[in-house]
Amino acid sequence: MNIPLLRTCCALAGGLLLVANLPAQPAKIDFPAPSPACTLKQRVGLTDIEVDYSRPSVKGREIFGALVPYGQVWRTGANAATKLIFSTPVKLNGTDIPAGTYALFTIPGENEWTIIINKGAQQWGAFQYDEKADIARFQVTPVQVSEQIDTFAIEFNHLRDESAVIELVWDHTVVPIRLEVEVTSKLVPQIEAVMASDAPQKPYFPAAMFYYDHELDLHKASDWVDAAVTNHDAYYVEHLKAEIRAKLGDKDGAIAAAKRSSELAVQAKDSGYVKLNDALISSLK
Repeated sequence: MNIPLLRTCCALAGGLLLVANLPAQPAKIDFPAPSPACTLKQRVGLTDIEVDYSRPSVKGREIFGALVPYGQVWRTGANAATKLIFSTPVKLNGTDIPAGTYALFTIPGENEWTIIINKGAQQWGAFQYDEKADIARFQVTPVQVSEQIDTFAIEFNHLRDESAVIELVWDHTVVPIRLEVEVTSKLVPQIEAVMASDAPQKPYFPAAMFYYDHELDLHKASDWVDAAVTNHDAYYVEHLKAEIRAKLGDKDGAIAAAKRSSELAVQAKDSGYVKLNDALISSLK
């Protein structure tokens, strides 16, 4: 008898019997998440912001004061704690927040919400929330809206160079958080350095627009927009020139630039700028 062959056959038979007696493994199926994950990226000024959160839906339930109790710490979404990432320091409702990664917790209330910025970004829900890890707490006033927003959302609205409003939106409630970032003190030294340099190409138009929008040195803005017109006589450049001239009190110069802007806008088939120029001219008469 071939003893090694017999041993091999016995081992195979035993293995098959063991496999046959194991419980069946369930098939792997990728089901839809009840509260889908969402990553939101938004640049405000010179700051990159990322929000990672999950989005529950109403599904016929009573939300605030019931599913989400008043007076208790909420993960501000579903599943893992909502995560905020700031590439630079920011202000939230006037409170300084250093650059970094944080958890966003909230304590909902009928007339007031507490916003919590916490270091514990890597956690499930709010079950391990530790108040000692808070870096900021402040109160905001919720706004009630008539339309029902079925799925929880975090949005950035009212975007400006140096500010925005973060809105927590769900059911009939909108919770606004004012965001502020620093732009002018960072950008002006860079603009001044480039404009004073021997660089062959300079950002005349965006520099003039930035100084105009932020009410900085309008005489510099005027010189830069003139240089921009020389380099590229476009209707939007001429319109900015008209706006700057108007703010400097040069009515004739503003009207002349506005009319030139309209001529170029007609050629480019941009009626919006024609209306803007007409409005500016009317305001100067």
